[in-house]
Amino acid sequence: MSQVTKDVVLAQLKQVTGPDFEGDIVSLGLVSDIFIADNKVFFSITVPSDRAQAMEPLRLRAEKLVKEIPGVADALVTLTAERKGGRTSDDAPPPSRPQPAAQARPAAHTHAVPQPQAKPGIPGVGKIIAVASGKGGVGKSTTSVNIALGLQALGLKVGILDADIYGPSMPRLLGISGRPETVNGRIMKPMSNYGLKVMSMGFLVEEETPMIWRGPMVMSALNQMMREVEWGNLDVMVVDMPPGTGDAQLTMAQQVPLAGAVIVSTPQDLALIDARKGLNMFAKVNVPLLGIVENMSYFIAPDTGKRYDIFGHGGAQREAERLNVPFLGAVPLDMQIRELSDAGMPITVKEPDSPHAQIYREIAEKAWAQVSGGSSRTAPKIVFE
Repeated sequence: MSQVTKDVVLAQLKQVTGPDFEGDIVSLGLVSDIFIADNKVFFSITVPSDRAQAMEPLRLRAEKLVKEIPGVADALVTLTAERKGGRTSDDAPPPSRPQPAAQARPAAHTHAVPQPQAKPGIPGVGKIIAVASGKGGVGKSTTSVNIALGLQALGLKVGILDADIYGPSMPRLLGISGRPETVNGRIMKPMSNYGLKVMSMGFLVEEETPMIWRGPMVMSALNQMMREVEWGNLDVMVVDMPPGTGDAQLTMAQQVPLAGAVIVSTPQDLALIDARKGLNMFAKVNVPLLGIVENMSYFIAPDTGKRYDIFGHGGAQREAERLNVPFLGAVPLDMQIRELSDAGMPITVKEPDSPHAQIYREIAEKAWAQVSGGSSRTAPKIVFE
């Protein structure tokens, strides 16, 4: 298979012109940075936001032409909305940066609350629950998988979207390998294991391949994994968010109707400081907070049975009480959870009768009760002083 280069891709794209363009998309600077991994080509095309739907044939033509290049195994081409004022989205800070203020501003007006209802959903998907954290290393992805399996134990049809473009974990955590199939060369079929439907950037590039995309490319890839995947009919989708409060989080919060968010934190003050940032972000974009999970809450020595609060204990629960949001549960630091996760066998599947699996199922049940109307508790409004 011959080596695919950016120059070859750009030369091919010079054949693409739009109905209103006086030149090709390359000469007009509408093509983002091109990323090539495993002979798969990824890029976006900048178009006016109000004409995105009309420009879909342009996207399809660009994608088709790139796939025709010898050596190209596949291509992922998306449309990115044009920044007002001129330059393309990849020449300047990502266009999502100014959006949080625009979303937060209407909070003082009476029409702000129903605004999320206008967001288009994902075809076939009922509720969408985000699992997030303010920082990495707190076990968010492991928690996401086990919450998804806990929801499945309630008799629900569940999918999981790995929104961490830079560090996808789902292939390893769920023991899935291979590449997604496509329908008509465009719509992807999700991968599956343990009854969960799964989509992740980890299925599209090798595990060691670094993702060096800027904001617009991340947002475009997320939109494609949400809306150009044959999810079928799901009662609920769990979204494993990347750590922090960046482009991916804002894309999810602003473009799909999230039923709520679960925040994962460890007990110590440093992690809680970052968790507050995640809580604050979701509050500002009118996403209900379903509650906080305290992960690595305590450690039980297997030889003596003695309990150790390695990272402190109860910090997340106290934070939940302070902010008047539900405390969903405390998950211990346990070698079995870690070992089974690394082996691609979540503890809720491998050891379904274990106390740890029961904790995850209870967390899932509490979260689902809120988004499904099974709880009379009103979704909390958070005020940060």
